Amino acid sequence: MNFNTALLHQSFDGEKATGSTLVPVYQSSAFAHESAEKLEAVFNNKAPGFAYTRISNPTVDSFEKRVAAMEKGIGAVACSSGMAAVTMSLLNILESGDEIIAGSALFGGTIDLFGDLEAFGIKTVFTDEVTAESVEKLATDRTKAVFTELIGNPKLNVTDIKAVSEAAHKRGIPLIIDSTTATPYLINPFEFGADIVVHSSSKYINGSGNSISGVIIDSGNFKWDTKRYKGFEEYKKFGKFAYLAKLRNGIWRNVGACLAPMNAYLNSVGLETLGLRMERLCFNAKRLAEFFEEDGRVTVNYPALDSNPYHELTEKQLKGMGGAIITIRAGSKEKAFKLINSLKYACIATNIGDVRTLVIHPASTIYTHSTTEQQVNAGVYDDTIRISVGIEDIDDLIADFRQAIDKTEVI
Repeated sequence: MNFNTALLHQSFDGEKATGSTLVPVYQSSAFAHESAEKLEAVFNNKAPGFAYTRISNPTVDSFEKRVAAMEKGIGAVACSSGMAAVTMSLLNILESGDEIIAGSALFGGTIDLFGDLEAFGIKTVFTDEVTAESVEKLATDRTKAVFTELIGNPKLNVTDIKAVSEAAHKRGIPLIIDSTTATPYLINPFEFGADIVVHSSSKYINGSGNSISGVIIDSGNFKWDTKRYKGFEEYKKFGKFAYLAKLRNGIWRNVGACLAPMNAYLNSVGLETLGLRMERLCFNAKRLAEFFEEDGRVTVNYPALDSNPYHELTEKQLKGMGGAIITIRAGSKEKAFKLINSLKYACIATNIGDVRTLVIHPASTIYTHSTTEQQVNAGVYDDTIRISVGIEDIDDLIADFRQAIDKTEVI
């Protein structure tokens, strides 16, 4: 099946019992069984079924299977938010004394999380960019994970997954990729060597900005050394499913980072149009970026532009598409605010992946807790504007940004 067909039919055929073309919202906390023996078996993972929604739920289960299929993974675990997914993906394998290698061009919330992990004895070693060279240089016996965003948000740097995964695997370290801004439409990171993929499915998978969620997908390819990753000893009997089994029966289950059934349903609805939306979003983003470059009055950053340093890697990994985020520099904070406030169609909001265009001034919002050095490393300056491009008609978007830049010029 090709991409859009697979979204509708792969690992999904509605609900056979009723003929519903969508798995309905099972808005129930608990599920009754015909005997104590059956509940015991289900609760202890010795029989299929559902016991309690914090542990599993039919609506959530359907969403997980569909996302895993689209990412070509062996299974997925849905979480209450993208940040919960990032947190759970790491805590499933880390303990006090461990280290993470991570790119400094990360979403501000992820940088804040790594700061929080220090209180638990988990150190993050930051590098300007996660490359094969930086992994080889920074990896130690304590390094237990390499974490990076595929397309940095908002720096828009692109990670060479194949090169990085090879360097990490030489040291027996898994590569965890946040592929939120790329989505399965542009790339399946497992095909390039990634081991775990994380999405903030609140964004492009959902597509309409109506629910918070995250999801973790496992490739099943990484060989967990139980001497190095001691927590996997009791799960090695699950073979390639060891990571998912440990996650479901451990930190994810006990912290209670489960996805609500209604949000899982809304994400499943959004997932069905992911291909159509991403096709339009990437088209609009490229055209808008080209307008900024030709106009010349703001500095534009977009990976798919011929002039961008990541253009070649974008062609090789991302089918020549750069995603739907653009950053521009207006010249000063005052001009950035004036430009933002002059837009007619773009919403001023802290989100990405909506059907409508969204703009934000990152330095004063999502990076407000970051140091100046952290902001610069993430590609954030006082005059930076992040644009999450929507599906509006491109001529209208270009006209809107042109008139906003015109007004900014009179400051």
